[in-house]
Amino acid sequence: MMKPVIVMTQTSKVQSNLVNIIHKPLIQIQELSFNEHLLNHDYDWLIFSSKNAVKYFYEYLKSVKVKKVAVIGEKTAQYCEDLNINVDFIPSDFSQEGFLKEFNSMNQRILLPSSQLARPKLAHQLNNNNVVIKIDLYKPIPHHQNINEVKQLVKNNELDAITFSSSSAVRYYFENGDTPEFHHYYAIGKQTATVLKNYNQNVQVADSQTSESIIAKILESRENNEI
Repeated sequence: MMKPVIVMTQTSKVQSNLVNIIHKPLIQIQELSFNEHLLNHDYDWLIFSSKNAVKYFYEYLKSVKVKKVAVIGEKTAQYCEDLNINVDFIPSDFSQEGFLKEFNSMNQRILLPSSQLARPKLAHQLNNNNVVIKIDLYKPIPHHQNINEVKQLVKNNELDAITFSSSSAVRYYFENGDTPEFHHYYAIGKQTATVLKNYNQNVQVADSQTSESIIAKILESRENNEI
């Protein structure tokens, strides 16, 4: 049996011997300037909600005093480890909701560098019992060339599955209304899946928020002759 051919749309490359992966990031990252005087304060917690947040804040780490670091996501934690950043807290459920459920903090000063377009729930709820300073570190912008190339692959019937790991990528893919018909979308994260459903698309959701889990879900579909 031939390996499934899948497009993975996240910015980081994924490798697997189980499927044929075409890496087409639908998002480009644009760095933003921010008030660096915010780094002059002491913080109880520094929270990274994505690998990109770590990547683009890394150069500022030595300029800010933080007692502890928390992350959302296994890949984010691994990236911190690769950069020798000690992680003090990671939730068992790799989502904002999972983080908020397990992260019990009161009267803490929290620094939250993240995407300008990040879901506001994390910052808003933490701000109920803490002081949260959110830094808009970067923003996603559409990668139009890759979006058009993925749509052409669909038109040519060359794909078995397309995966999405962010709501922004979904919106950029569908926003122009010229998306060819396709029925095999897979999502990492419930929020990403919800946005796909808002575009009236059927979607399978990974059991956990990792690339390995989404590949396993695709292989399960292949075994069931769904793709």
